[in-house]
Amino acid sequence: MEHVISGVAKFQKEVYPAKKERFAKLANGQNPEVLFITCADSRIDPNLVTQTEPGELFICRNAGNVVPPHSSQTGGMTASIEFAVAALGVSHIVVCGHTDCGAMKGAIEPEKLEGLPHVKEWLGHCRSATEVVRGRRGCLSKDHLQEVTCENVVQQLQHLRTHPAVANGLANGRIELHGWLYNIASGEVLYYHEQSGGFKAMDEEYRATFGVRSMEEVEE
Repeated sequence: MEHVISGVAKFQKEVYPAKKERFAKLANGQNPEVLFITCADSRIDPNLVTQTEPGELFICRNAGNVVPPHSSQTGGMTASIEFAVAALGVSHIVVCGHTDCGAMKGAIEPEKLEGLPHVKEWLGHCRSATEVVRGRRGCLSKDHLQEVTCENVVQQLQHLRTHPAVANGLANGRIELHGWLYNIASGEVLYYHEQSGGFKAMDEEYRATFGVRSMEEVEE
């Protein structure tokens, strides 16, 4: 905890003064372009991975980067999604899974979660992913962790489409959905390629879709 408290002191003394103008603008409101949904895993830092500044991402985190399907029952994720889309007007939503995900391990072997009843119930939202992989492979084990993790991202994108504000934005071309997978060991980020149904490296084709310069142009 000491380094955390020391970090606050460093932020106030060094970091904040260097970004004082940005924080002055943010003090009066936010206008993020992206709703970033990812796992609560301590190894994931959305701003570090995307190299974004405060105010650029509206971040929602939970075990397994889960998006519960829309229902009449209010929950934190449902309210946050509605607020980000309907109130803040985000134009992109990213669901980002990651390698070595403990939540996905639990979804694969729920019998090991008997002492964690709330976690077990929460990961029921991932069951469609595990069942898809089980049906595809004829069985399900920890050897299928990567496949389940990827499939879970795809299934949570499907859940997003059930939320009224998101459905409205998609129907009217105001929102785009993105599925990502972050590799902790390599730093690589893959994206879900809907046409092929698989995950691909963030190549020039993907960057060009959003008007992003090529790596050669960035280096120049």
